[in-house]
Amino acid sequence: MNDLALLARAERFLSVLRHCQKLGMRVHHADADGMTLQLPYSPQIVGNPESGTVHGGVLTTLMDTTCGMATLCVLPEFEVCPTLDLRIDYMRLGEPDKDIYGFAQCYRVTRDVIFTRGFAYQDDPTQPIAQVVGTFMRLGKSIKVGVGAPLATLGGRS
Repeated sequence: MNDLALLARAERFLSVLRHCQKLGMRVHHADADGMTLQLPYSPQIVGNPESGTVHGGVLTTLMDTTCGMATLCVLPEFEVCPTLDLRIDYMRLGEPDKDIYGFAQCYRVTRDVIFTRGFAYQDDPTQPIAQVVGTFMRLGKSIKVGVGAPLATLGGRS
């Protein structure tokens, strides 16, 4: 899949995740090497009003979504891949009033499980706010959501 098709698939997928819409997440970059999502800073995501730092749960949401969407970078067709396990190591506090980026890549794909790793950062990817590893179960492309709506429509097929 070319980078433009992958980017379009990622944007379609992110657009159906209501909690990501509420947080204002956007696809920043997507290619065969991985997925980067952008989380805009806003007062609604602040965990500590005195310092202005982002709530840890919001970072968890960003990184779970980024790792899950990284599966789009390695699978030839859309598949449902729910989170099996996610471990986040918080490295330092993020700075207030700055967007946060989440990057993730898949480093191993098996018949049943996809293994991911990534990090959250602000200005400099070499200075992560958090690091993450996650595993995602492959349920296949034939799973349906809603009333008879095939998930493959998210991948651009009906």
